Amino acid sequence: MNHHPSTIGPDMQATVVPLASPHRDVARYEADLIEVTRRVIASGSYIGGPELDALEKALARAIGTEAATGVGSGTDALIFAMQAAGIARGDEVIVPSHTAGPSVAAINALSATPVFVDVEFDTACIDVNRVAAAIGPRTKAILAVHLYGHPARIEELVRLAADHGISLIEDCAQAQGARLMDRPVGSFGRFGCFSFYPTKNLGAIGDAGAVAGSTDGVSLVRQLRTYGWREPQFAEIPGGRCSRLDELQAGFLNVRLKGLDEDVRARREIARAYNERLAGLPIALPVEHKGAYHAYHLFVVKSDRRDALKEHLAKSGVMTGIHYPFPAHRQPGLTAGGRIEGTLDVTDRLQKQILSLPIFATMSGGEVDRVAEAVRRFFGN
Repeated sequence: MNHHPSTIGPDMQATVVPLASPHRDVARYEADLIEVTRRVIASGSYIGGPELDALEKALARAIGTEAATGVGSGTDALIFAMQAAGIARGDEVIVPSHTAGPSVAAINALSATPVFVDVEFDTACIDVNRVAAAIGPRTKAILAVHLYGHPARIEELVRLAADHGISLIEDCAQAQGARLMDRPVGSFGRFGCFSFYPTKNLGAIGDAGAVAGSTDGVSLVRQLRTYGWREPQFAEIPGGRCSRLDELQAGFLNVRLKGLDEDVRARREIARAYNERLAGLPIALPVEHKGAYHAYHLFVVKSDRRDALKEHLAKSGVMTGIHYPFPAHRQPGLTAGGRIEGTLDVTDRLQKQILSLPIFATMSGGEVDRVAEAVRRFFGN
């Protein structure tokens, strides 16, 4: 789930404040990562060994589920979770249009039908009322995206799914470390799906993902990720393929997982500083609903002057992003065969206003100050 940050002038290259810095985040663990590499090489076990076993157990404990399993990417996590939930050709999956494209691409990969609904303006998470209106006879699942790191109204969605006998699947790609009522995201639905893309709160050095859920559900995902095998070379279930999280990435993630809580606290402190420094300006700042613990994968502000602010920050050596510049329902490659439920006015409004400011665990106080000062200058403060 990559993004395209603002362009900066050549004179600012040396002092730019990056939107994210996986290099700096990873560099803290260089010695540990080198040791892991040596250990994996010496073990001779490069696929499905002790590092992956340890990671899967640690993830299940951290998420609060019976089990978890590693896969090749966050997108594959969504695909396998939906497969394991029985979603197939023609089934409808309700999904917010304001999300990263892979949320919808995963539905399309199963020849299922995405049903696009609107989101709440303050959190940009899926609107529960719109979900309720979208449920029909072909609805098989709700895909709840915890966007930017703020939990969706997941308890209400749990009740809604239960009332209609459909599956609730959580897209936690941007919300590792987020909680609702002190319960980790990914533990509410039938499955929780995670991405370890390098810029994520828990990032690998490459692609990786995971699915969390019940023991039986995760066992089915494990079969699907390895050709549908019940045992080596015997494919028991259809639709399986190869999508494995290798031992090196698992080892790297074992190291980084130990620092996840601290990294999320660092992101929350940066968000607190932004909120304090940017208070009173004519922009909408992120919110945190009562009972929610925002993981701040992204710090997204809203402004009617978004494009001008973006240009000003680029000239000031501050990289920014737009998450996301094209709503899913306006992308032909994602909407083929899908349908829109109701209006998507909030989604379209957000697309014109949202701007992601730099935030990452190793961001310095000086960088936070510089970003805040540049924003304040734009508004004449």
